[in-house]
Amino acid sequence: MIVNEPAVKAILKEVAPARLVAATKYIGADQLPALEACGVTVFGENRVQAFLEKYEAYHGNAEWHFIGTLQTNKVKYIIDKVRMIHSVNSYALVDEIEKRAAAHGLTMDILLEVNIAHEASKQGFDDAQIEEMMAYLADKPHVHVRGLMMMAPLGQEARPWFHKTRELLERLQKEWPQYDLTELSMGMSEDYPDALAEGSTMVRIGRALFRE
Repeated sequence: MIVNEPAVKAILKEVAPARLVAATKYIGADQLPALEACGVTVFGENRVQAFLEKYEAYHGNAEWHFIGTLQTNKVKYIIDKVRMIHSVNSYALVDEIEKRAAAHGLTMDILLEVNIAHEASKQGFDDAQIEEMMAYLADKPHVHVRGLMMMAPLGQEARPWFHKTRELLERLQKEWPQYDLTELSMGMSEDYPDALAEGSTMVRIGRALFRE
């Protein structure tokens, strides 16, 4: 796969002022400069090993976000290299991020992954669990929660689930004003227009940016 420059530039314009997180799992490190040249400022990677290889090979100015499922034993490899972790879905992961961030003397921006449709096949917090997690984060000084991340259920209309996620964020903003809850990471190649219509601030787009 290679960068489809006209598509990238068109999507960047379409999603603004939301941020485009370019999902780089579809391309090699050699294509990253072309993405940046089009105006992409955020790369998102799903797999730790692939991220580390691309991180070492890339010498540009874009920032990295980790957007895939993250195992606790892999946090140490990325903690000082990414700007944000989108997919925080367990207490154990929060604890490990706090531990590793403290060891590096930094604060890590995170998003809490929510399973808004209560799908058995997906990870993430439900509505009740998210409240408990917000309280738990109060004594984690090296973890900076910035908002929510979600994936819409397959085979269903996505917009109602995006709407529910936005409503959840708005509720949390009122209940937890001490946190800087400004970010909604939702929407991918097949459904990002609906996500944007429901207030997404970051869309994670991959396939639509590239061509064979």
